[in-house]
Amino acid sequence: MTAITGKVGITKRPGELGIHSMDTFHMVVPDLKVAQDFYTAFGLDVREEGEGLGLYTFGSDHRWMSLAESNRKKLSHLSFAVFEEDFEPIKRRIEAEGVRIMDAPRGFDSNGIWFHDPFGVLIEVKVAEKTSPAAKMDFTTRSVPGGRMGSIQRSKAPQVRPRRLAHLLIFTPDVLGCIRFYSRVLGLRLSDQSGDGICFMHGIHGSDHHLVAFAKSEAPGLHHCSWDVGGINEIGLGAAQMADKGFSKGWGLGRHVLGSNYFHYVKDPWGSYSEYSADIDYIPVDHDWEAGDYPGEDSIYLWGPEIAKDFVVNYEARQD
Repeated sequence: MTAITGKVGITKRPGELGIHSMDTFHMVVPDLKVAQDFYTAFGLDVREEGEGLGLYTFGSDHRWMSLAESNRKKLSHLSFAVFEEDFEPIKRRIEAEGVRIMDAPRGFDSNGIWFHDPFGVLIEVKVAEKTSPAAKMDFTTRSVPGGRMGSIQRSKAPQVRPRRLAHLLIFTPDVLGCIRFYSRVLGLRLSDQSGDGICFMHGIHGSDHHLVAFAKSEAPGLHHCSWDVGGINEIGLGAAQMADKGFSKGWGLGRHVLGSNYFHYVKDPWGSYSEYSADIDYIPVDHDWEAGDYPGEDSIYLWGPEIAKDFVVNYEARQD
């Protein structure tokens, strides 16, 4: 894909090197049947693939997430995507930073490069189509004139089906170290942070406010995966459909400050979360976002219920 000059139709920031998307991620869990039930209820297209599962959104053949079975839940790796012409330059930059390139994990066919970040997270960088949106996603709120019914019956409510993977929040022992590494090596940019407690990073070629975020913990792990839907009504319906299937633990409805998205988090069977998200801030390819450093009370949510007591617990680090 070639950079286009001018503000209309820009698809790539000219003269700058960086990943453009979070392409996919992989996780292992103790029971694939439990995972299949959870993510099917959440509204994803869950497909059996070999000995594991692939998670898709309906109407798309892009695999956003893959799962395998192991004796404990663990985030296995993150896969970032670059434009074809940027692959060799970014590989040279990674090597120049002293990062050791390694073979792909057993069972994964890949034409990309693999390495660990300084804190133990396994990363793949590969050539793939851009899945980060090219513009801010549509957000819908509907009203009706007087004399008409504005809602449908609950018995007729459609299943909420997310449109795409929006972002991941990853636990790390060093938030400031992540800012340095992911900006220097992968070309991500800092959107906002709250001291050394949490940071949000975006892609330079047009991206949501964050496609990956990092929160301080004693070890790496997945806090949540976030899935984009079209409005507040879909968030509420999603929460209801999960509660109807027995997945009632979580946090929401609320609105974040950093990123500004409306949210509802559903706790999965392993202590991490899947988030229904809508109307997140968007950073166009030709815009330089002014990153802020916010106090804790201004970094989590604008309104919503009291935060769940174990919301920031890293259960991956506390498994026996």
